Amino acid sequence: QVQFVESGGGLVQPGGSLRLSCAASGIIFRIIRMGWYRQAPGKQRELVASISSTGNTNFADSVKGRFTISRDNAKNTVYLRMNSLKPEDTAIYYCNTNPPGNTYWGQGTQVTVSS
Repeated sequence: QVQFVESGGGLVQPGGSLRLSCAASGIIFRIIRMGWYRQAPGKQRELVASISSTGNTNFADSVKGRFTISRDNAKNTVYLRMNSLKPEDTAIYYCNTNPPGNTYWGQGTQVTVSS
């Protein structure tokens, strides 16, 4: 059974930083392309960043230069480092495979950027 458990969200002031973690189980993690997604209130879920099994990364234009994605295959974990956070980054953040498996969505972790 595939499971993703996200953590690390919270309330942060504009300009602040957070690091999100996602622990994966039930998949051969090291060969799977992974992604971080987010869904803001009233908006569709969107892909924020992805990382291939070999470490190649891609980012949405809205987060380029501010977010980095990394993975630790020994720990079956993918990370999202978010710097220079803006109020428009407020959302629930999820990890999933890329492309996503529709039955794999976890609970996500809430990120709120506000002064």
